[in-house]
Parts: sequence; structure tokens; C-alpha cells
Amino acid sequence: METEERTPEVADTRTGPPFLAGERESLEAWLEFYRETLPVKIGGLTASQLCQASVPPSTMTIAGVVRHLTDVERYWFSNIVAGTTQPARYKAEDPDADFNAHSPETALADVAAYTEELASVRVFAARAADLDAALPGLRHCQELNLRWVYTHLIEEYARHLGHIDLLRECLDGSTGY
Repeated sequence: METEERTPEVADTRTGPPFLAGERESLEAWLEFYRETLPVKIGGLTASQLCQASVPPSTMTIAGVVRHLTDVERYWFSNIVAGTTQPARYKAEDPDADFNAHSPETALADVAAYTEELASVRVFAARAADLDAALPGLRHCQELNLRWVYTHLIEEYARHLGHIDLLRECLDGSTGY
């Protein structure tokens, strides 16, 4: 009997952000903590499980959240922080495709794409020297700074990791911080 391929199980080696840190170090540490949390929370799931909506009536899935966070990382760090014009990976014709256009056939590749995107955007963040300086990219025709981007991404991850907690618990009973 053939078994369905799964996402890698990731040992939880995360350490919390430092209690006494400067502002940038603290913001970066919280964002990295949440970035490291995602693979821990989805480890061991099959492609079918990643695509299963398990909290009715919501159609949200773990695959959809992973795709969304991949596009969020690209938008904020590639386009706003670095000033590039990279297109979204998933929203070419449908603004909700990140959440809705997933499938078991692509789910594991979507998880891998998340990891690839992080490698790219970390470089862009490291090149931004100042939390206060206006960034090259604009949001709704307005300037913003790196501090705002970090704060927004921390909020984005905290919210969506909470969604993943509920979805995962409904799938197989797994819970954890």
C-alpha cells in the first residue's frame, strides 16, 4: 500500500525572542519566531490534510494560509521593502487565489515555495538599514517604514498561526504553541 507524501516533521527547536533587546532585534526576533513556528505546526501533514477545510462553515485551509503567507512575505519585503515589482505567486487573476486555488497536487510544492520565499525576503530585510527611513515601495500611494512592515507581519503571522492551530486540531488533535 502506497502512503501519501507528507510535509517534513520539524523538531521544535524554537527559542523565544529575547526579553532585553533593542527595537530592531526584538521585531526581527518575533517575526523569525513566527516564521519558524509555521513548519512546526504543519509538520507531518499530507497534501490532502493541508487542503481540508476543517472548521465549517469556513473554507479556510492550511494550504491556503501557507500560500497567503508566501504572498504576504513577497509583497511586503520584495515589493515594499526592496522596491521590486515581483508579481504575487498565487493571485494572478483571482485576488483570493492564495486562499482558494490550492489543491492536493500542488500543496507540498506550495509549502516548499514558502521556504524559498523566506530565503529571498530575508536578504531584502537585511539590506534595509533603518527602521525609520521611508521604504522604496509605497502602500496605497503612501510611504511607510520598516518598523511598520515588521509590526504588520508579526500581526499577520499571529493571526494566521491561530487559524492553523484550529485547523490542525480539527484534523488530528495536534495542539501547541
